[in-house]
Amino acid sequence: MNLLIFCFAGKEYGGSMTDTIRFEDLNLDDRILRAVTEMGFEAPSPIQAQAIPVQTEGRDMIGQAQTGTGKTAAFAIPLLQKVDPRDKNIQAIILCPTRELAIQVADEIRKLAKFMHGVKVTPVYGGQEISRQIRSLKDGCQIVVGTPGRVMDHMRRRTIRCDHVHTAILDEADEMLDMGFLEDMETILSQLPEERQTLMFSATMPDQIRRIAETFQKDPVTVRVVKKELTVPEVVQYYYEVRRDTKVEVMCRLLDMYSPKLSMAFCNTKRQVDELVGELQGRGYFAEGLHGDLKQMQRDRVMNSFRTGATEILVATDVAARGIDVGNVEAVFNYDIPQDDEYYVHRIGRTARAGNKGIAFSFVVGREVYKLRDIQRYCRTKIIPQAIPSLNDITEIKAEKIMDQVAEQISGSDLSRMVNLIEKKMLERDFTSMDVAAALLKMAMGEENEDISESGVPRWLDDLDRYGRGGYGREGRGGRGYSRDGGRGDRGWDERRGRGGSDAHRDRSRREGADGMVRLFINIGKDQNIRPGDILGAIAGESGISGKLVGSIDMYDGYTFVDVPEENADQVMKAMKNARIKGKNVRMEVAH
Repeated sequence: MNLLIFCFAGKEYGGSMTDTIRFEDLNLDDRILRAVTEMGFEAPSPIQAQAIPVQTEGRDMIGQAQTGTGKTAAFAIPLLQKVDPRDKNIQAIILCPTRELAIQVADEIRKLAKFMHGVKVTPVYGGQEISRQIRSLKDGCQIVVGTPGRVMDHMRRRTIRCDHVHTAILDEADEMLDMGFLEDMETILSQLPEERQTLMFSATMPDQIRRIAETFQKDPVTVRVVKKELTVPEVVQYYYEVRRDTKVEVMCRLLDMYSPKLSMAFCNTKRQVDELVGELQGRGYFAEGLHGDLKQMQRDRVMNSFRTGATEILVATDVAARGIDVGNVEAVFNYDIPQDDEYYVHRIGRTARAGNKGIAFSFVVGREVYKLRDIQRYCRTKIIPQAIPSLNDITEIKAEKIMDQVAEQISGSDLSRMVNLIEKKMLERDFTSMDVAAALLKMAMGEENEDISESGVPRWLDDLDRYGRGGYGREGRGGRGYSRDGGRGDRGWDERRGRGGSDAHRDRSRREGADGMVRLFINIGKDQNIRPGDILGAIAGESGISGKLVGSIDMYDGYTFVDVPEENADQVMKAMKNARIKGKNVRMEVAH
């Protein structure tokens, strides 16, 4: 539950956010509404719902909310309502503490202004050649987003003129204060026109920020999102650090590993819902999507299918999922980290109902891990980090589950008739009992397990298995040729702790290569600070072949062996002829 407090000239007014406000209710320009719809957002976040109307009235405002709550759109949407695309003068200046945030804010505003022809946004920040920024500013722009130091540089050069500025925005004001930008902020604000709208967004409100508000704002309205204590249901909660392009693969592995009968996945946008449903259906899962674009008849069909179990995975946005009450959901996937802490609680509360057990999985990309920590702190819950399961892990789990079912049959059934039948067939066909058991296990586990090698490691290991969670360059669980624990790997690290292993081992590595693969020699290895991910990335990037086609990567101190498909070997060697990896010249040839 979010409680929003409004302060008008020292008075406070509270309101509950139980009713859903939609963007259509905010009287937005049709072009902005079209952009918001295309971006896939259905309803404004709490800070957006309350801040946009206040700013549209032209009031100065202090917005207090945590990072990741949608603050950028909260000030960008009313700003775009105000900007005149025909006027090429600078009309708004937005100050940000870092270059990364300045770039992010500028990109977000451009997306929201996609259908507003003539609106130009220019980011200015240190670290980029100033002459490029000057050219962009001289071409004319309405909105400047920048760091305080670089904005002041341009103001001194007169490449940023403030005569027509009607809006000033301080984003992450408390962080700018921590970084020593207090004087810069005051200098910039003091040189802007007296008649302007000044907006400040800050996660905290230290005394110095309050003094800036008193000096440079007129009767500001304070919009503050106050979190009440949230009760998290008894759900086992895990999170995985992933790359954006590996989310689907990780989700499928978890589905295969835990085999929930019913599960729900939450995305932040309608577009992402549709994309995920398409990916899951393409991989053979029974998945359906639920979002605001569905008509009531379609929504009823999807929900009936989910309740009866015909649909096993329901993918939804937070708004579309409100009011859903299905009692036997076993797993929840936070495919996207929610913008608001309350949404997280609502999501995972879909499972572990009526005394049942439940599990929740969250996927974090890059800096989203900090947002997840905020969620843990506010919800007073523990979300446990987990390594991405390898295909070998999944195979073991599947086999274990099947053996559990076998144990139940043995202990709870009379199998004498089956025993007699099997003994008869074994005598007729010269099978052993182990042959029969292994064949039945393989049939039960599915055809995909034919790709498991003798060591128990999948032959087609992809990036996740080679390099662990979240990206290249980490020694992952079940990785081939660079295994962290040696036992799971295809020729584990523990087997060659010495200077590249024995001569016999190296000779064997030169000769070995999977069927249809060619083993290539590369003249660099661990001594050059090279990792398997660097090799894989260079081959895929230079030759254009998929990284999934690359086989085993066996790395030693001064050289590396890598398997590539026979039909791609010449293409790879030609592409790598003049390539460099981490600044090192590469020589590649067929291993003999």
